[in-house]
Amino acid sequence: MSETPLAIGIDFGGTSVKAGVVKLDTIIDHAPPIATQDFTEPAGLIEAIVRVIEDLRARHPGIVAVGVGMPGFVDFENGVVYNLTNVRGWVNIPLKSLLEEKTGLPVVVDNDANCMAFAEWKRGAGQGTKHLVCISLGTGVGGGIIANGQMVRGAYHGAGEVGQTSIDYQGRRGHYGNMGALEDYIGNNEITATAHDTYGESGTSKPLDECSPAALAAAAAEGDETAKQLWDDIGKKLATAVMNCCWLLNPEAVVIGGGVARAGALLFEPLNKYLLDQLSGPFKDHLKILPARFGHEAGTVGAAAMALEWSDHHHS
Repeated sequence: MSETPLAIGIDFGGTSVKAGVVKLDTIIDHAPPIATQDFTEPAGLIEAIVRVIEDLRARHPGIVAVGVGMPGFVDFENGVVYNLTNVRGWVNIPLKSLLEEKTGLPVVVDNDANCMAFAEWKRGAGQGTKHLVCISLGTGVGGGIIANGQMVRGAYHGAGEVGQTSIDYQGRRGHYGNMGALEDYIGNNEITATAHDTYGESGTSKPLDECSPAALAAAAAEGDETAKQLWDDIGKKLATAVMNCCWLLNPEAVVIGGGVARAGALLFEPLNKYLLDQLSGPFKDHLKILPARFGHEAGTVGAAAMALEWSDHHHS
């Protein structure tokens, strides 16, 4: 087949499910998003996803596989979703076999941060590397690890949770009893809360919506010293977690994406400075800290790329 094969990437968010047809690194067709709150149980939502897949296939006969990125804990090998962050009723759902049965296409299901990492590794900023750490900064902090040219998945498919690793053993108690988890300091809501408190202490109180990462980036760009200092601190906290990844994994590159990374130099300058001050030669001399190539489309592109690769391996 000389035509470039196409795959459907499905990005399962907390509020909506987005599907797109992916050709190499581009989404060439988008389906209308499905609102998750319209469904009280998984069966109805799965039927809606199947209809979207069928609609896209009717328009694109070259589709050969489907990839799904899910927030939460996924058994990659069996394609079972153990639980879904923020969506009711999704416990131990064998999504892969259900979708394969209903569509006749090969399906892969993975954690959304792994899909982002796969997109950046195969098609994005980390292309050509064999040792890569990808971190996504949003409401939560997700991660994915590539070592020796393979995704590292761990014994029970949970590996790569950089956001749950500690930056302070006496720090805040995390959701799982873990102390000082990175996510509890530089998740969207935590950045906003910290900024709100910091402005309050300095006597210039600001409403919460003026303390979001996007608002802080705009304020810092206009010369707001408090905002600049907050970004310096976010960079320092992220550097601590990235430093740990570097000592542990010795990657060629670290790719940073997600909404918070849109702050650009405000984040990357302090991150680089604090990180390189804490590493020795073989860990830093050739290390690249790279902004992600894909924005909110990373999950869709990565899930599709993963599905294509998997269907090649297993069907050729």
